Amino acid sequence: MLAALFFVSTQAFSQDVVGTWKTIDDETGKAKSHVKIYKNKSGVVFGRVVKILDPKKRDATCSKCPEKYNGFGKKGQKVLGMLILKGLAKDDDEYNGGNIFDPNKGKSYRCYITLKGKDKLKVRGFIGTRYVGRTQYWYRVK
Repeated sequence: MLAALFFVSTQAFSQDVVGTWKTIDDETGKAKSHVKIYKNKSGVVFGRVVKILDPKKRDATCSKCPEKYNGFGKKGQKVLGMLILKGLAKDDDEYNGGNIFDPNKGKSYRCYITLKGKDKLKVRGFIGTRYVGRTQYWYRVK
């Protein structure tokens, strides 16, 4: 019974990537948006833009997205509400095997995410190898 109680308590206190995260632009250092990360019934991770922090960009549409829907968005679609993270599965301490979409460039990249403490998320998008890409740190919205 003690072992069961220990297992339940450690599960309750273990951190997860699910929640709302403030995105920080790795090039400017400025906060850009809030992304809600969630899991489907199979535990696969997805993320959707739920808030744009710059009032001038709240009605922005994806001008560099492809003409046809690419699994993330298409040209003219509002960035607010857009799916930008999909297909990540838990693999030890990280979620990987999915993609991230940059609506500013209209491109998707392979991706992995890792918790760096309970309120900091490392988000790495890359092409080909993990060593050629960009890293952003997102912060949990309380």
